[in-house]
Amino acid sequence: MSTSKTFSLQQLFTWLMEDGLVKKEDAKVAFNHARALQKNGPAGMHALTAIAQAKLYSALKPQQLLTLDFLTEWAAKKANVPFYRIDPLRIDFTKVADIMTSTYATRFNILPVDATPDTVTIATTDPFDNQWLDEISRLTKKRIHLVLSNPLDVAQYTAQFFSLAKSIKDARKSNSNDIALRNNFEQLVELGNSNKAVDANDQHIINIVDWLWQFAFDQRASDIHLEPKRDVGTIRFRIDGVLHQVYQVPPVVMIAMTARIKLLGRMDVIEKRRPQDGRVKTRTNDGQEVELRLSTLPTAFGEKVVMRIFDPEVVVKTLPELGFPTKDAVRWDNLTQKPHGIILVTGPTGSGKTTTLYTTLKALATPDVNVCTVEDPIEMVEASFNQMQVQSNIELDFADGIRALMRQDPDIIMVGEIRDLPTAEMAIQAALTGHLVLSTLHTNDAPSAIMRLLQLGVPYYLLEATIIGILAQRLVRTLCPHCKSDDGELEDAVWEALIDQWPLEKPKKIYRPVGCLECRHTGYKGRTGIYELLTVTQSFSKQIQAESDIHALRDQAIRDDMKPLRVAGAYKIVDGVTTADEVLKVTSALF
Repeated sequence: MSTSKTFSLQQLFTWLMEDGLVKKEDAKVAFNHARALQKNGPAGMHALTAIAQAKLYSALKPQQLLTLDFLTEWAAKKANVPFYRIDPLRIDFTKVADIMTSTYATRFNILPVDATPDTVTIATTDPFDNQWLDEISRLTKKRIHLVLSNPLDVAQYTAQFFSLAKSIKDARKSNSNDIALRNNFEQLVELGNSNKAVDANDQHIINIVDWLWQFAFDQRASDIHLEPKRDVGTIRFRIDGVLHQVYQVPPVVMIAMTARIKLLGRMDVIEKRRPQDGRVKTRTNDGQEVELRLSTLPTAFGEKVVMRIFDPEVVVKTLPELGFPTKDAVRWDNLTQKPHGIILVTGPTGSGKTTTLYTTLKALATPDVNVCTVEDPIEMVEASFNQMQVQSNIELDFADGIRALMRQDPDIIMVGEIRDLPTAEMAIQAALTGHLVLSTLHTNDAPSAIMRLLQLGVPYYLLEATIIGILAQRLVRTLCPHCKSDDGELEDAVWEALIDQWPLEKPKKIYRPVGCLECRHTGYKGRTGIYELLTVTQSFSKQIQAESDIHALRDQAIRDDMKPLRVAGAYKIVDGVTTADEVLKVTSALF
């Protein structure tokens, strides 16, 4: 490769003018501005970073901002090397540390990002500065594949990856006496029955756990899974409803990580034979408070830990921000303003029921209203609610909790879940005595909630007197705004399956997922809700009988303006929010 060029400001601005991205008359001012930033900014500021911080706009349509990612990808084409967006979810930190030292990587602004038996992929910030190339090729005895990456990413991940790899190796050495646990299940059980504890306060373990949480926050994860296996411990993140494997650590390191997490969650570190629950409150790098709900489960090869991440900011979102259509948001607000009655939110686990309830309660919890909840467990601690947790070990269940709350002068009661007849009876009693009760139920759609309560043994006339509304919901992945394309097509049969005779015209073109660096080539980024809101009218109430028919209930609800879940999803497809595949996937149990 020629070494006559370099990624200097002068070379980059020459290319920018050649490609028409910067006009000649604007280049001098922009060049001086970028040079001043490079001179007065942090030591060693890369030329691409200086240009990006100058906040230039392209002279070519659509005249977009010349961001660092855009400039790096453009510069890669000019230098005739591949552009590589560093995705920490796809990098094995151990392989990075085995190829070169942190000092060497920092010296030349390079970072190994992948390794195979024959090749090593190394990200650089300047493909023309390749004085290290022959040395690394000779030491590794592998072919070097050079790629260009965002200079800030290279600097950030060089520090993170090498530090993490060192912490994992050192933690493994610190706990090397526990290596026998990997051999077979019997030794693992014996270890669990002993009082031997790994060092949860080892500084290396503290570093790994801190990194894990911050990494999960940065990646928008909703859940963190630590899964012990026979020979390795696997870490996975759930992002936008899909699990991604993040990293694998030695079993001894995972045991120490689990002990550290249990210690922070005020759980019994020694007890490994029974499931436990806990919670931790921490902060992100930008100072935002985040709660994690912890759950452990004994498995064949150790304790599996799942940490659910709750963002307190979610309760300040509006209903439209959660995905409610404007009309349904108004209907929901009207329901929740009622002085008494029962409102149910239904759907499978992970469908966003808790978020909807907390958002609603947050809006209702004014200074002149007493909002009380009984939950199992308390999902998020909210100062404006009076929250009580079910304690099965002292025989405090949902029914007992509602009975206790009734003596606390409540205006609104939220019951975490109606699981049995005693809980349903107490919820109904609370509604009959002038309270607004909100709760959840596990059913596939809104009308099925009536059938479920009848199956539990609730008399139909009590349901007729107390149920005022039922909301069924699902979460669908939203199309990535950076790469979605409007040239998709939808088969007639698929559209008919979605709308089921609903008067909604099939769009001529629909959006489809493409995949880009922003969405990790999935085509989706983030999630939104689809909702089926049933308001109990006089006509619907008459359909609630001891031998109610689910089809009659559903038909009457639709006549009363209930939009079925699949139809709600079809509207999201028309608006370019999601795809038919997503809607059909989350509503497949309905038909």
